[in-house]
Amino acid sequence: MKEYLKLIKVEFKRIFSNNVLLAIFIGAPIFYGLLLGYVYEGAKVINLPIVIVDEDNSPISDKIIDAFSDNEGLSVSGLRYAPGNLINEMPTMQYAAVITIPSGFEADILQKRHPEIRVDLNMANMLNANTASKNIQSVLMTLNAGIEIEGLKKQGMPPPQALASYESFKINFNKLYNSSGNYVTFMLPGILGAIMQQVIFLALALVFARDFEDGYFGTLVKKSKFSLYHILLKSIPFLLMIPVMWAIVSLFIPYFKIDADIYNLPMLVLATLLSLASMFIGMLFSIAIPSQLKATELLMVISTPAFILSGFTWPTMAFPHAISQVAQYIPLTQFLSAFRKIAFYGGDLAAVKPEINMLLLIMFVALVAMVLLLQVKIYLFGKKQAKRKIVAK
Repeated sequence: MKEYLKLIKVEFKRIFSNNVLLAIFIGAPIFYGLLLGYVYEGAKVINLPIVIVDEDNSPISDKIIDAFSDNEGLSVSGLRYAPGNLINEMPTMQYAAVITIPSGFEADILQKRHPEIRVDLNMANMLNANTASKNIQSVLMTLNAGIEIEGLKKQGMPPPQALASYESFKINFNKLYNSSGNYVTFMLPGILGAIMQQVIFLALALVFARDFEDGYFGTLVKKSKFSLYHILLKSIPFLLMIPVMWAIVSLFIPYFKIDADIYNLPMLVLATLLSLASMFIGMLFSIAIPSQLKATELLMVISTPAFILSGFTWPTMAFPHAISQVAQYIPLTQFLSAFRKIAFYGGDLAAVKPEINMLLLIMFVALVAMVLLLQVKIYLFGKKQAKRKIVAK
């Protein structure tokens, strides 16, 4: 036991002597968590620049311009009275939309000829375009209703009747789970999960690969020829450090005032399973590829698209079937699916049973593959050493 404790102490020394490993494992979650938290802290997109081309220059077009100016999601960056070359300006000036009020607009309204306002949307950035479109529609629909009601009043209809005749039914949207549409609530928890998976992957990818490179693996094999002995030895420092990192990362949720229930037993189980699955996959790569650089590069290939493939932002049901199936075997996919159920929907362990089962399957397969592969490497190492001794004699 004393010897095992000494070896664990050596493992800690080797971890803390590796500046790259420390920067990845400790620095990345804290730095990226703060950075991305502040990026999304604004919570929603506001002040999208739009340009209005007022060819009518009438009281009604003035009213429309004032309404756009009062909308917090939009910012009237320019007012023109002739179209000019605005579509060509759009890419350089980053206008979200160009709104054109045609000549004779007010006269056409008064004569019930139903004129048309043209909206050119900049779809290069779909998030900005959708937000601008939603705000533009809201402004124009409100004005449209107001103008219609005013017209009915002028025809002598009593105000309540004018309102009732235009509004044949009401719509009541009840927004649940992130009711304010806060972007930091939507994005940051998922990104933090992706960061944790990535740093665990990369940190564990170095543990055996480094031993193969500097020859320390031979020293360890002399202590024991059982692969589980070495896997446990390498795991213990990270089993002690990973919960500390999760505790630090979890503080970003209250710090950025994200309304998510994360301090509970199901979330503890989920974070534990994600950590173990990521550790086993990272160590498997570290054993299979005896080069720190190559092992981390290959794991980057998996971890880089993991957030997109997880379905956290773009639904997996919209993926091609084959890609959707592959994504199910990435731990982050299961973690984020279950995270949403627990943190936002108030789910318990039973609610996330499918995700837990999949994470357990990923862990089991990675662990068995890791044990067998390491045992083969230990056997081959012993055989090689025996040959050297014979040659030396």
